[in-house]
Amino acid sequence: MPRQPLAIDTSPAVEALQIERWRQMTPAEKAEIITGLTRAVFEVAAAGVRHRYPEASPREQFLRLAIVTLGPDLALRAYPEIAQLDSA
Repeated sequence: MPRQPLAIDTSPAVEALQIERWRQMTPAEKAEIITGLTRAVFEVAAAGVRHRYPEASPREQFLRLAIVTLGPDLALRAYPEIAQLDSA
């Protein structure tokens, strides 16, 4: 059975080149890419919290970001003061 493409907007030839490049990368190179992507996603999540709660204090924005990144249950266990937020 043929393998499913990784992305519908990438030609099979280009996809093959990308996969080969991934195979050639050192673990450190892969880790650097993943670290950059993780930071970018975190920054987007933080920007979303700032956009949704522009009047919130930095601490409240931090707590709301914890809810987004950790999930409500774990965030509440880590930061019990989350229970005091309106519609947390």
